[in-house]
Amino acid sequence: MLRITDARTGEPADATPARRGLTRVEAHVPHPDATGLRVLLVADVLVRALEIGGTPVWTVLNGPSETAELRSRAADLGVRPFEEERYGGAGLGEAQVLHVLGPGGRVPPGLRVGVAGVEAGPGVLDDADATALRLALLARPRAEPLRLSAGGLAEAGRTLRHWRGAVAGWATRPSGPIPDPVRGQLRGAWENDLDVPAVLAVLRRVETSGTVPDGARFETYAYADRLLGLELTRDIGRGVPG
Repeated sequence: MLRITDARTGEPADATPARRGLTRVEAHVPHPDATGLRVLLVADVLVRALEIGGTPVWTVLNGPSETAELRSRAADLGVRPFEEERYGGAGLGEAQVLHVLGPGGRVPPGLRVGVAGVEAGPGVLDDADATALRLALLARPRAEPLRLSAGGLAEAGRTLRHWRGAVAGWATRPSGPIPDPVRGQLRGAWENDLDVPAVLAVLRRVETSGTVPDGARFETYAYADRLLGLELTRDIGRGVPG
């Protein structure tokens, strides 16, 4: 079961409703800047985690008056569309609401998923590869401030190219099931306060493991990418870099 630290109380709380029903994930993004993108990306990953666990989700964007720029950048990052907020009431069949917000955000009652700010130098966001930017934003715990640099984004890009090449190679091997301990580690990571850096650490261990077959490595990375959204299987069939 997914549990999230409530930014209001500092205590862990269930992110899935006690009674069956719809969960509303509302992203509060006052500005279409790097911090706003991080808030929306965390909301996207939260939605993915809930859906993997079988929870129906309704997504809402509480954003700036002009959202076109924010939506364009978010789409480039692989963030699925959020509806614009039209009223403050609960949705039909809604059992719980989760508010995802950055520093200083004020929201109605409900579980609050806090996201720290992002500092980005001039032009860094404009010049970044979108999926490398997604990885860079996910690689640090969401409650820690993040400084984006051209060097950090280049390193994220190298990691993605390496992993995609590895996944493309593993895809040519006989398929194998994800080992139960590995699946448990992945689920345990993202169900523990949506700890995406811990999910990435599991993938690094699987890559270098001497006991996980290549086919099982492929299935592990493909499964984790349902949460991460990093297009790790993109290069299958394109040839493995030499």
